[in-house]
Amino acid sequence: LSSRSVFLVTFLLAIPTLIALSRIREHEVDIARCHGEMPREAEDRGDTNIWHLIRQRPLIVFALSVLLLQLANASMMPLMASAVTARSSEWATVLVAFCIVVPQAIVALLSPSVGRKAQVWGRRPLLLIGFAALTIRGLLFATVRDPYLLVLVQVFDGLTAAVFAVMIPLIVADVAFGSGHFNLAQGIVGTAMGIGASLSTALGGYVSDKFGNAMAFTGLSGVAATGLLLILLVMPETRRKGMIAAKEMAG
Repeated sequence: LSSRSVFLVTFLLAIPTLIALSRIREHEVDIARCHGEMPREAEDRGDTNIWHLIRQRPLIVFALSVLLLQLANASMMPLMASAVTARSSEWATVLVAFCIVVPQAIVALLSPSVGRKAQVWGRRPLLLIGFAALTIRGLLFATVRDPYLLVLVQVFDGLTAAVFAVMIPLIVADVAFGSGHFNLAQGIVGTAMGIGASLSTALGGYVSDKFGNAMAFTGLSGVAATGLLLILLVMPETRRKGMIAAKEMAG
């Protein structure tokens, strides 16, 4: 329609958002439990210490892996968009739009399945799938020249996004369970994400300018492969087996 219409749509979408927020009743929200705190009668004071949370190996390893994820992922789309524009200037806007929409549609379709599989398989297998998809995507971006095929490559972006959209809050909840410091743990992981994304655009752009897009995509794929190895070799499983057993008994 026009560039201005984008901002009008944003304004219109804010209206149902405000209506949804207005339906939240403050008295129905238990602030302590929302932050992951155990009921007082079941509380273990040793697990609620902030330093105990920060020193947990799963949290540190996961934050580092998320940093590598963003370091590999954040600059892929901008670099790919510039490549599409250079190779197909006439259809560049449409192709880039599809490259954005396709992964979002895949996330919407796959996220429920990812949540269910995380309870059955555990967290690590899905993290490995997400990093493997990102690694393959980088290699394909480095080798595929047809701008239309690049849209299909974005299917791997949707797979990675679906995995981590579910896994990030889920693993943070696993690690922070019972501590009352869910927001702190989420902030640590979020900070790692921000650092990775900031470095990615700078490093990806520098390598692309100096050595070309193919080398930049190959390097980003190597970073994703490093994250995959980190999960495979160092990251412990965070799924609480007691909860799964209880659900199986109830079933």
